[in-house]
Amino acid sequence: MNDQAGMEAAHLRVAELVQGLHSRPDADSETVVAELAEHAAVEIPGAQYAGITLARSGKEVETPAATHHWPLLLDKIQQRHQEGPCLTAAWEEKTVHVVDLETDERFPNYRRDALAETPIRSIMAFQMFIAGETLGALNVYSEQADVFTRESRTLGLIFAAHSSVAWNAARRDEQFQRALSSRDVIGQAKGMIMERYSVDAVQAFDLLRKLSQDSNVPLIKIATDLVASAQSPAE
Repeated sequence: MNDQAGMEAAHLRVAELVQGLHSRPDADSETVVAELAEHAAVEIPGAQYAGITLARSGKEVETPAATHHWPLLLDKIQQRHQEGPCLTAAWEEKTVHVVDLETDERFPNYRRDALAETPIRSIMAFQMFIAGETLGALNVYSEQADVFTRESRTLGLIFAAHSSVAWNAARRDEQFQRALSSRDVIGQAKGMIMERYSVDAVQAFDLLRKLSQDSNVPLIKIATDLVASAQSPAE
């Protein structure tokens, strides 16, 4: 009962953390992912360090959040060899547990360099569901072998699921705010064209679109430059 009560309490802390991050006005996606990694290192039993690995199209590896230098270095090793537990978790949609890096033979090149360049000996990686073409994994690390337990796996899976939801929500909010900002700038530019050339909204937008096509410049850039030039003081 004590173990079950402890896990339930941990689950509640994770849920409250995610809810708190999402409700904060300053919770951009970078803040969200950084704080999630910090809390994963604290909450998941056995973890000393944590990090998030992203594998974009073309198998480019990024580390948007890490609690220490070691996760960053381990992702560089994965990029170098295109293999490793975090990439496997991201690509193959499963949890990967390296009990002891000294004896694990699944990632020979990664294993060789990780042992030579870091003190990490055990790893647990959990797949994250990231919107779009990006694949991701939440990873925890320890300098000791065989420290991650069944409870580590259970809480890690829950943490990864909550992290995916929180991060995707933060990214959607950022995209929505950018869309609103773009719409406002385009609206201002349309209004200026309508007033200057006595045309309606459709004709004004068509003119902006033609300028964009003819100059091979994004429409939002055309609109932004037009508004900025109108707001600049006359020389």
